Amino acid sequence: MGRKSSITDKNIYLKSREEAGLTRLQASERMKYVTEGRIEKIESEKSSPHPDEVMAMAEVYKKPALCNHYCSTECPIGIKNVPPVESKDLSQIILEMLATLNHLNDEKNRMIEITADGLISDSEIRDFVKIKGELTKISATIDSLQLWIDNKVAEGKLDARQITT
Repeated sequence: MGRKSSITDKNIYLKSREEAGLTRLQASERMKYVTEGRIEKIESEKSSPHPDEVMAMAEVYKKPALCNHYCSTECPIGIKNVPPVESKDLSQIILEMLATLNHLNDEKNRMIEITADGLISDSEIRDFVKIKGELTKISATIDSLQLWIDNKVAEGKLDARQITT
């Protein structure tokens, strides 16, 4: 086994590899097309990773969150369109989802009023934005649930064949 890095401010890729208990050589052998030198450049931030490299690291290191991290913080398109997903316990995810759904259920009639005519008037915009915020919370909760599932599959605690969408 290789020695641990002496870098004190480790990026997510270096931390993930070390948490997986792999040397750069071992990681590169498992990724096949990502060389040890390329891993060093990514970990030392001399180069930015490519999407396919992040996908390979996520799989080999059993860290599905690496993909979301890359998309939400490094990819120019993703930075504008992909929110960061927080890793949470299943119970917390479900409780947050139910709380938001309950709130949306209370707002259901107002949503119907706002959208019935196909227009959003000046007097409706504040409520519309508020409801949109609740829908955004549902989307984030769904993303957290998907990350939880991906983590459990990576850990071997769920069978990927049984979790199909």
